[in-house]
Amino acid sequence: MYQFLRGIPVENIRNREFAKTRGKRRKELDNKTPILQLKHITKRFGNITANEDVSMDVYQGEILALLGENGSGKTTLMNAIAGIYYPEEGEIFVRGREVSINSPRDAFELGIGMIHQHFKLIDVLTASENIVLGLKDNHKYDLKAANDKINEICEKYGFDVDPNQKIYNMSVSQKQTVEIVKVLFRGADILILDEPTAVLTPQETDKLFQVLRNMKEDGKSIIIITHKLNEVLEISDRVAILRKGKYICDITTAEADAQQLTDAMVGHAVALNINRPAPRDPKDKIRVQGLTVRNSDGVLKLKDISFTARTGEIIGIAGISGNGQKELLEAIAGLQKVESGSITFIDENGTEKELVGMDPKKITDMGITLSFVPEDRLGMGLVGNMNLAENMMLRSFRHGRGLFTDRKEPYTLAEHVVKELEVNTPSIRTAVRKLSGGNVQKVLVGREISSAPTVLLTAYAVRGLDINSSYTIYDLINKQKEEGVAVIYVGEDLDVLLELADRILVLCGGKVSGIVPGRGASKRDVGMMMTKLGGRADE
Repeated sequence: MYQFLRGIPVENIRNREFAKTRGKRRKELDNKTPILQLKHITKRFGNITANEDVSMDVYQGEILALLGENGSGKTTLMNAIAGIYYPEEGEIFVRGREVSINSPRDAFELGIGMIHQHFKLIDVLTASENIVLGLKDNHKYDLKAANDKINEICEKYGFDVDPNQKIYNMSVSQKQTVEIVKVLFRGADILILDEPTAVLTPQETDKLFQVLRNMKEDGKSIIIITHKLNEVLEISDRVAILRKGKYICDITTAEADAQQLTDAMVGHAVALNINRPAPRDPKDKIRVQGLTVRNSDGVLKLKDISFTARTGEIIGIAGISGNGQKELLEAIAGLQKVESGSITFIDENGTEKELVGMDPKKITDMGITLSFVPEDRLGMGLVGNMNLAENMMLRSFRHGRGLFTDRKEPYTLAEHVVKELEVNTPSIRTAVRKLSGGNVQKVLVGREISSAPTVLLTAYAVRGLDINSSYTIYDLINKQKEEGVAVIYVGEDLDVLLELADRILVLCGGKVSGIVPGRGASKRDVGMMMTKLGGRADE
């Protein structure tokens, strides 16, 4: 593994030339003064140590990628820099001066701004109103002056923002742009981006990366938290790696590859390939015809959707977030009211059963074993205040004897899921809400797959998971496929969809933009299909 700290090899370095080259780069950096220094940072939550004795440097005019498995402390460490958490031990230096960051306001005054994965915007306000919200100076009241400054920032770095556009009328990438402009407006020279490409198309990702390069050329320092190794290799100058809350090493990106980064991050070799066995004797299992769905507010989310999911096959659903993926899976699972159209289940005897109008209990009572990994893992999939075993019992409580539920099997299942998926938890009696997002996702996916479904619906099954955990989930999904399960997989990473899915259905504006084979499909073409229709389903 590539375990070096400050250029000192620890053990088991496979590539001596790599170590030698990295040591040279380390000396070059040591001759520069970091714009941001973390020294011996430790952050605890009760008995859990999220960061332990972390020391890390960030230099002016560089893009630093921060890698690590789930629970390795990446977001916690960045939240300490951004003033959201306060470390129990250690020092933070900005431009060579020791500072105390007690709040996001303190961070902004030091030129540090963080763009979170979940945006902090008010939908009913315009872009400029969101950008100036909370400021003390006159920009808060002089929107014309604010708009002028916003336009200046946009022209300088290549952003495309209409200061007068309402947030609720913006795409995901436009909202993200507003968040970035907001921190630049406040004078940030050090920017932290948490999973910035999670819901962007390839074209939008390219545009973002060009903007980041422009900011780097202007001397900005950028830290990116991401799990996408291909993007790390494309955009970053250095990669810092955390493992189990500890700083392992930093690697010059130009001298690394995906395998080296993964080995250093995980601590052992991980095979970076997705097995895609050919479907064996696929048969129609779920047939969707002319499906139209409105949400609870009456907004048309799906219009005239038709496709077929087959046994022993993975059909991937691609699309920008919010284009009907959630409503499609919920309609099939019996959780979403259908305005028109049909959803037909075909059993092993060829008998057709209509699912429209059936709730999940009725679907189960029909003898259909359907598992659903929803997008909202804590709001819909799991109960945060229940422990791991109790959440497993949500699947099996109807099988309890008499007035009592069978607790032995759920506890055994919880232990199995924790072991097989390497869930980082103090015990199976720990409340799910106390786990990191990635570990919550492992619990949910493990529970649903363990029920031996006939149909498996997954919405962003690996969202928030590190590379090692993600490949474990891909393997589990492929095993379901080999056992004859019909899998409908909603994903946000097109590279994965193109490797994992047998067919890809592309949604845009609540309509089917096209269905393409997974083998041989072009990432760029699928990206264009995700955006070519535009607007809502009723437009």
